[in-house]
Amino acid sequence: MAAKITMIIPTLVQGGAEKQMSLLAAGLPKTEFDVRVIALTAGGPWEKYLLDHQVPVRVIGKRFKFDPFSFYSLYRELKQEKPDLIHTWIFAANSYGRVAGRLAGVPVRVVGERCVDLWKNEFHFWLDRFLERWTDAIVTNSQGVVDFYQQHRIGLNKFHVIPNGSWPQGVADPHARQNWRERLKLPQDAVIATSLARLWPQKKLKDLIWAIDLLNCKYQHVHLVIAGDGPERQRLQQFACEAKVADRVHFLGHLSSADSLLQASDLFCLVSEYEGQSNSLMEAIHWRIPAVVSDIAGNRDLIPDVEHGYLCPVGDRIAIAKQMVAALESPEEARSRAVRAAERLGETFGSKRMIDDYAVLYRRLLEQRD
Repeated sequence: MAAKITMIIPTLVQGGAEKQMSLLAAGLPKTEFDVRVIALTAGGPWEKYLLDHQVPVRVIGKRFKFDPFSFYSLYRELKQEKPDLIHTWIFAANSYGRVAGRLAGVPVRVVGERCVDLWKNEFHFWLDRFLERWTDAIVTNSQGVVDFYQQHRIGLNKFHVIPNGSWPQGVADPHARQNWRERLKLPQDAVIATSLARLWPQKKLKDLIWAIDLLNCKYQHVHLVIAGDGPERQRLQQFACEAKVADRVHFLGHLSSADSLLQASDLFCLVSEYEGQSNSLMEAIHWRIPAVVSDIAGNRDLIPDVEHGYLCPVGDRIAIAKQMVAALESPEEARSRAVRAAERLGETFGSKRMIDDYAVLYRRLLEQRD
């Protein structure tokens, strides 16, 4: 009989954790694992993907940070379904899921920590430490996340590192460069630097806009295209106006697929303060786009050194601009670095490997509990 696995995650929006969870839930062998997904707060684009792959989805509808009605709904779901193992993703699901799973008598509880969460305060870390007693394993995508949490005395013997999986992208679009420049009303020789990100403080997009302002002293044809949405959008648009680069910073909002945009880009930029292991950076590397990224643990998993891309200190706007200039002034070198990064991605990361590693972990945990 197939083991019953329940994945619990806050939402199914277009995010990195949501993407990896959906890829895993749909890819686990159905003869061995019977998978279902519970979204605490809301569905999203990945809900359709899961349903198309015969993975049942239940949206609880959580409304507040602490919502006792939603907690009871989650507990009741777990009590009725009686999963053999739950796997929670991201803080809210990790908190709700472990308590509800414990009360519902779920035998195995796995937690997913996906990022170096600098936003957490001592209460969050205390809660993580408290709930660790009800945790069989903590899985993350990067050693940097392990180091961060172990500094806070969390998960000393329970972490397992399973890197994110890359997967086949959309088809190549030979007209992407021309079409996107026409869509953005740019000349065909315009340079496009692209960032795919939720508009959130951690992404430090203000630094990227500032770097475009600095580039304005030397270039008049470099444009920043930001694909994504979030609570920072209005503030970032206002900052672009104040910096007098509004005509060179383009906000696209959410894109269901960024494959064509990436193929139209000359640079990819990710200057976050912290990351786990960026899915958008993986996508850019797949399309062999030279990457300018902040020198943080999650990014170094994918761009380990200057042979594979361009690294800059977090928050150093001058360094960001300099690295962008270096890539633009030596396009052949930039392309060589991008090719090496893509080759390394194909050798080191893959969706099948990621799914297989999770399956091995689930089997071991279930066997140990039996």
